[in-house]
Amino acid sequence: MAQRAARRGPFARGGPNLPLRRPADSPRGDRRGGVAVSENAAEVPGTAGGAGAGPVPGPAAQGAGTAGAVGGPAGRDPWKAPAGVAVARAAAPGWDAVVRSGPAAPVTAATLWGVLGAAVAAALLLADGVGIGLLLAVLPAAVAAYAAARTAGRRARPWSLVWAAGCLALLVVPALRDSAWPSFLAVLAAFGSAAFALHGSRTWPGVLLGPAGLFAAAPGAVRWGWAGLRARGAGRRDPRLLPLLKAAGVALVLLVLFGALFASADAAFAELLERMTPDLSGTDGPLRLVLFVLGGLAALAAARVAAAPMRWDRIRVTPGRARSRAEWALPLIVLDLLFAGFNAVQLTVLFGGYPEVLERTGLSYAEYARQGFWQLLWATVLTLAVIALALRWAPRSSPGDRRLVRAVLGALCLLTLVVVASALRRMDLYVDAYGLTRLRLSVAAVELWLGVVLVLIVAAGVFGARLLPRAVAASAGAFVLTFGLVSPDGLVAGRNVARFERDGRLDLEYVQFLSADAVPALDRLPEPLRSCALAGIREELRLSGDVPWYATSLGERRARRILRERPPVPDASCARPRSFDRGSRY
Repeated sequence: MAQRAARRGPFARGGPNLPLRRPADSPRGDRRGGVAVSENAAEVPGTAGGAGAGPVPGPAAQGAGTAGAVGGPAGRDPWKAPAGVAVARAAAPGWDAVVRSGPAAPVTAATLWGVLGAAVAAALLLADGVGIGLLLAVLPAAVAAYAAARTAGRRARPWSLVWAAGCLALLVVPALRDSAWPSFLAVLAAFGSAAFALHGSRTWPGVLLGPAGLFAAAPGAVRWGWAGLRARGAGRRDPRLLPLLKAAGVALVLLVLFGALFASADAAFAELLERMTPDLSGTDGPLRLVLFVLGGLAALAAARVAAAPMRWDRIRVTPGRARSRAEWALPLIVLDLLFAGFNAVQLTVLFGGYPEVLERTGLSYAEYARQGFWQLLWATVLTLAVIALALRWAPRSSPGDRRLVRAVLGALCLLTLVVVASALRRMDLYVDAYGLTRLRLSVAAVELWLGVVLVLIVAAGVFGARLLPRAVAASAGAFVLTFGLVSPDGLVAGRNVARFERDGRLDLEYVQFLSADAVPALDRLPEPLRSCALAGIREELRLSGDVPWYATSLGERRARRILRERPPVPDASCARPRSFDRGSRY
């Protein structure tokens, strides 16, 4: 018995099959062969014979050493954690692993046909300019994305439908307006709406980073599309594909044959056919090739995102350390009092005491209105930044803290709305005195949108902030769409013509450089001012030549019709009327 006890070792008090317990004074962590393994350490000091630091023994070596020292079965480690239990703490995954979804669904024939249609439409319709052709080139890409989403099992949610409808509506702006700046803003907003529809963004990280997902998906989209092509080429072919290709070939032959016959038989039909079909005989072949590649790549990236979108909403922005009530509220209450004092002065000055202030300050009418507007615009922007930072460090440990946050920030938002109204009032006074320009209209629209954002923040404080990111993004898209639909150049020209009719002043040099959207308003001017104002626009349209229907906006077609019916007088004297101060124009 003594020999058997000696073989079993000093720790086997209840027999060889009883579980062994870790000594109370042993270090925490996993015990492997009598060695304490730290959760974060890769190597631990050796213990046998005063050996130095060395790597942790492998499982086999640990099992053998344990069997020799303790007397257990060979290969068994009594200190080893049970199977399925993690020994070491796993490293936190990177952001790319967090936002990345599972593998994308296979590429279907509908997706490939949509990508090909978008590439061909981009090559044929976008080389001559941007008009209704941009919307026509995007429609096949939308079909490809929809087919990829259906294959992946994704269902259209209400907000996704809103973003998709907003994207298509924004792409109507280039088809309506000749002016480049509202069309450019509309295309950017349409790109963001498409990204939101594909990713299903709901949070601030999703709204801010969603558009970047389309660019990040481009390399993977190429590999995904190529794998789909190879799979369809090596696998079972669709029996309906060959008859469809044959029918398309026969239709193309019939169109070319009879179209050529009819065009040679009737000059009017030939002219109509020439306007409707792209001109492929020019020297723009490299440009069309680039557009073909870019159009196909954009459509393929959209389809890849629709099949497996990056989940930007998984990114969690941790709030800052909550401050005490006094530390957090004191600066904001002081700021509220400052806003209240400023607003009291504004209500007195802008709605009654304006002449007295001008006399006291020595400022001119233009200086007071213009200088104050820009300061108030920056004050509105900085207030939004203050609100964002205040929410990050706001106290939130009790319902009383949350009521304090709503009260202080709500008062700041309401006071800032008065600042927005004051800025818009100043701009209105300035425009009445010195006319409307593109920049004045743009910054006034931005100030008005900032006021809408403040209203949305107040509503979020009352009803909850779950919809706030999407509401802010939707309001931005709605403002860009409205801005394009009202025809900014037409509005600028109309206000300047109305000012000329009222007091006989017009900045002729400025209105000459407006786009074709301003022609209907400038057509109301008397001669010779009308011919002078329209001369620059007419020359620009003449240099552009005959543009196909898919690259011509509605504003350009209307301007060409007006100039054709009532052409400007070539030898007009162009006597320049009295203009407003050049130094005050911006």
